[in-house]
Amino acid sequence: MHKKLLLFSALALLCFNVSAQKKKFDIQGKAGARGIMPENTIEGMLKALDLGVTTLEMDAVISKDKQVVLSQEPYFNNEISLQPNGKPITLKDQKNFNIYQMDYEEVKKFDVGSKVHSRFPGQMKFKAYKPLLTETIDAVEAYVKEHKLAKPMYSIETKTIKNGDNEFHPEPAEFVDLIMEIINAKKLSKRVIIESFDMRTLQYLHEKYPKIQTSLLIDEKEPFEDYIEKLGFKPTIYSPYSVLVGKGLVDRCHAMGIKIIPWTVNTVKELKYFMDLGVDGVLTDYPNIMGQLDN
Repeated sequence: MHKKLLLFSALALLCFNVSAQKKKFDIQGKAGARGIMPENTIEGMLKALDLGVTTLEMDAVISKDKQVVLSQEPYFNNEISLQPNGKPITLKDQKNFNIYQMDYEEVKKFDVGSKVHSRFPGQMKFKAYKPLLTETIDAVEAYVKEHKLAKPMYSIETKTIKNGDNEFHPEPAEFVDLIMEIINAKKLSKRVIIESFDMRTLQYLHEKYPKIQTSLLIDEKEPFEDYIEKLGFKPTIYSPYSVLVGKGLVDRCHAMGIKIIPWTVNTVKELKYFMDLGVDGVLTDYPNIMGQLDN
């Protein structure tokens, strides 16, 4: 009898540890669920929740009237956008459709859900617009409450482009303040990560809002320690392009107390590989891959 109890206790502890490990692993849905639904739309965010993401990753830009809008670029990308009159936008002209030069009422008239995406042909298609960060948060919070889902983290990227200050977006301080005004009003500071390739936004955030989690996005092969030195502080998360990630980098991040979450991991094979390396999560266009692990 005593042996049976010990065996039962050991199995129970093992199940608990496995469950805890799964909970700790962060599945971040890129722009919601970009491989399945139009990117940075409320519909895409809700679909990602249904697929079990722990973090909703989204991209933020600023309109002329200082609204925080979800968008991968600070302009209307030709791959996904149709003008209010239904006409397509060309690659050559896309930067002329500058969101920072439009009031939000004008931004909302563009359709970013109907055009077939060449890189994500399996996306569900429907007419959609670029939503405000405020309405996205409201929709998500209402949805998780109604469906009794776990409350997600929000990872919000400040979308800046090189030499784009005051033309495609405000300077870093104003950009961050506009986002944080919403986060504080919604009382979400403990569930928010601000991510960026632009170190300036993270440096300002760390100085003015030191309790907010940060994620440094990386897309070039330079030494990890050099990036941390340039940043000037230890971010919560180091988030490199997946091809740059090996066991050595994972270990160096963890040795400094920094989580590592690579992007963009889109297959079960890749997911298993990075989980075996010991990463803390992945950013994926296909949040449904987590459910395919045991298949």
